[in-house]
Amino acid sequence: MNLPFFISKRISKEASGSFSSIINRVAVTSIGLGLAVLIIAFMVLFGFKKEIKDKIYSFSGHLIVSKYTLSTSFEESSIIVNDSLIKTLQEYPLTKRIQPYAMKAALLKTDEEVQGVIIKGVDESFDTLGFDKHMVKGRFPNVYDEKYTTEVALSRRVSNYLTLDVGDEVLVYFVQNPPRFRRLQVTGIYETGLEEFDEKIIIGDLGLVRRMNNWADSIAGGIEVFISDTDQLEKAETELFNTLGIDLYVDKVTDRYLQIFEWLNLLNRNVVILLTIILFVSGTSIISILLILIMERTQMIGILKSVGAPNQLIRRIFVFNGLQLIVKGLFWGNAIGLSLGMIQKQFKLIPLDEANYYMSHVPIEIDVLTIVGLNLLILLLIGLTLLIPVAIISSVKPVKAIRFD
Repeated sequence: MNLPFFISKRISKEASGSFSSIINRVAVTSIGLGLAVLIIAFMVLFGFKKEIKDKIYSFSGHLIVSKYTLSTSFEESSIIVNDSLIKTLQEYPLTKRIQPYAMKAALLKTDEEVQGVIIKGVDESFDTLGFDKHMVKGRFPNVYDEKYTTEVALSRRVSNYLTLDVGDEVLVYFVQNPPRFRRLQVTGIYETGLEEFDEKIIIGDLGLVRRMNNWADSIAGGIEVFISDTDQLEKAETELFNTLGIDLYVDKVTDRYLQIFEWLNLLNRNVVILLTIILFVSGTSIISILLILIMERTQMIGILKSVGAPNQLIRRIFVFNGLQLIVKGLFWGNAIGLSLGMIQKQFKLIPLDEANYYMSHVPIEIDVLTIVGLNLLILLLIGLTLLIPVAIISSVKPVKAIRFD
């Protein structure tokens, strides 16, 4: 039988209804609420990052292969999408899929308003199923026909400004010399919440852009590359850049939308600060409760020492007692944090201002490894704080302790 563990359980039961039992509940509550707040904070952080990254990746891929140029125009210089280039990209180990695209500046004109936009032309390789979550009305343009289509999908912001709806026609003037125009059919309205896309990009057929630029079917503005592991984005950029021709440039989407990704990195600092504060508060609570417990059990400590119990055995009694409080706090913290997270993930009860936060509700992403890591971190660091109060047990004198009241 483990004597220190047995005694620690007995004194925990005897403490029921006493002042120390109230302090015990305070310690368990502080640890539980602290862990619950941390779990929710990390779930929201990962949810934000995943949601925003998925929106950007759905528009631009992970890597962008384009013609090397010093121009900052939205319209790319053309590249030849030949079999050799496609084979090189598809055979790269990290490549998941590729899709050619082209951008072209244009003006949308209605009877009352004119709006400058960028038409992004895509073909049948575009992930329309993945993009469906951004569609709020209508359907994605039919880009599967052999001949180009004049169907387009507008953002909700553009459609509201021009008072256009699904089924309406709009006149588009392409910015080129000589100017050319087409009448486009609005088949869908999308919304990502990201100003970089919603303010100016409309999605149409790559064949339409090729036709306006007098390009052959093998020419595109660039190729978007999706990789299987975004943690190796830097490595993939370097290796593809070294593999492709000197006239081609490989760009990470994280560099193109640097401000958004830097904002996401700032969120990490806030969570680290929160983690430090909660660990400090919880550790202080455990130290306080053990000091109170030791003071209440001073006579017991004196009796144990008088019958020959070593300091190490008495320390283990109070360490076990403290660990019980930590484990109870971890249990309730996990129960509360995960329950609230799953409720929000399922029912989306807490809304957000999409204009400021890029999404309409608080997103939740449950990462099991992170939650396990938080539990182990709190158990380890707060467990180490137990050594501070139990250190005073060595200074307790048996005779004075037995007389202590």
